[in-house]
Amino acid sequence: MPYACGPTVRSRVFVVALVALLAGALAIAWAGIFVRLSETGPTASAFWRGALALPLLAVWARLEARSDRRSGRTRRRGFDRTVLWCGIAFAADLYFWHLALLKTSVAAATLEANLAPLVMVLLAWLVFRERVSRRALAGIALALAGVVLVIAPKFEGGGHGSLAGDALGIATAFFYGVYLLTVARLRADRGTGSLMFWSTLVSAIALLPIALTETFLPDTARGLATLVGLALVAQFLGQGLIAFALAHLPTSFGATGLYVQPVASAVYAWWLLGEALAPIQLVGGALVLVAIALARSGAVPARATPALSRARSPR
Repeated sequence: MPYACGPTVRSRVFVVALVALLAGALAIAWAGIFVRLSETGPTASAFWRGALALPLLAVWARLEARSDRRSGRTRRRGFDRTVLWCGIAFAADLYFWHLALLKTSVAAATLEANLAPLVMVLLAWLVFRERVSRRALAGIALALAGVVLVIAPKFEGGGHGSLAGDALGIATAFFYGVYLLTVARLRADRGTGSLMFWSTLVSAIALLPIALTETFLPDTARGLATLVGLALVAQFLGQGLIAFALAHLPTSFGATGLYVQPVASAVYAWWLLGEALAPIQLVGGALVLVAIALARSGAVPARATPALSRARSPR
């Protein structure tokens, strides 16, 4: 009997983790909608996204520390300079992405932010001299072609938003790639809860001065609910479910979250905001997703593996 129960238990854990991954990706996909509906400025909504999630992240970090003590595991949990840079990179990521969401379509901004894994491959190649395969380079070239198709209608005055918004979306991918590379090196001796708490705290502090120059507080209960939804659904619930899932799933299955999130964002934006994509943009989006898959399968730097796993759900 024990031999029969083992695989059954493992299969149940796998199913639960896969459901958690999909649910987390669908939750994070709401981030762009919440930002677009927010009554505060773009940087202010980024600040509240982190600030309102901090109490729950603190509980997560405390439970994680308690579990480490019971198991005798020793991990760093406090603040240090590396965490500072991690939080600053995350703040820059949110700053540019929230601006992009107001200047281009939700689908385009989310898809462009999902270029972060490709940015990581490039940075690992240029900065850390990691080997990059031809498949990864092909993925990068294919991604550039896909982005051109996504923004092509705007050259003729069509599509949602402006080219400036797409440039901000690509800048988002750069800073999120830097953030994930930093996370990859911190995750070796830090728990997920601790890292998320400190990086979110630093990012909120970094965003506050700019946020205070914008509309800082919502005017209505609906506006407050939007900010709470951004913090709880996107920042805490979405990332929390994915962090749980990635601890119990093979890396190959984790890629599911990468593909679900931008697709779900596009569906939400079409359903709630009327942002339909042109056929050429749909082709471009599909090319970008294929390109990310090529880059990840062809060149996953050894030291960046944890970060690339987390990159499945950038928002």
